[in-house]
Amino acid sequence: MDEDLDRKTVETAYARWAPVYDLVFGAVFESGRRISLAAAERVGGRILELGVGTGISLSSYGTNTRIVGIDISEPMLRKAQERVVRDGLAGVEGLAVMDAARLGFADASFDCAVAQFVITTVPDPETTLDELARVVRPGGEIVLVNHIGAEAGLRASFERWFARRARRLGWRPEFPFKRLSDWARHHGGVQLAERRAVPPLGMFTLLRFTRLEGISSARTATARGGGT
Repeated sequence: MDEDLDRKTVETAYARWAPVYDLVFGAVFESGRRISLAAAERVGGRILELGVGTGISLSSYGTNTRIVGIDISEPMLRKAQERVVRDGLAGVEGLAVMDAARLGFADASFDCAVAQFVITTVPDPETTLDELARVVRPGGEIVLVNHIGAEAGLRASFERWFARRARRLGWRPEFPFKRLSDWARHHGGVQLAERRAVPPLGMFTLLRFTRLEGISSARTATARGGGT
């Protein structure tokens, strides 16, 4: 876990963002949301949306999917609940305040898990990803869309310089792809299925991980007392 981005920091930041989130980020993140939802819709079935926030994506899901949304921020989630009622979103099974690193769902509860612009905001990304892999069925997918830090050059230098300031806003601009690839390798039960830049200007990256059949996570087993 990154000590400078703990739960209290994230909750405080997104309580501030809640009243203006859709206005500030709605258009900027629209293409990434659309592309990630299309990937999730190809899997279909029961979908977990991690970091559902104000529920800005909920009305875009198809009628053949069932959605459960969770978020750590109560002010953001209240906005989502208002949206579900206002728009009559019958496909939303439920919304809940929940810690992404301690999901209150049984193993293999979902066909797909989606995290839009979230994985760089959680205090412990690897544990969060372990939990997503646990609750997704074998053959299902984890779909991420996010800004991924540059590996070199001027942008990488800027992201490292801005990192400390960005923590107060609730995210890590310098988050590298290597953290995700290392996690997948150590986990052992997932496989990267797709990695591609998405608009605008390739600022964001779509990542799809497939949950492999018959392989459990050594990390998760150890955390639950099943390892040595």
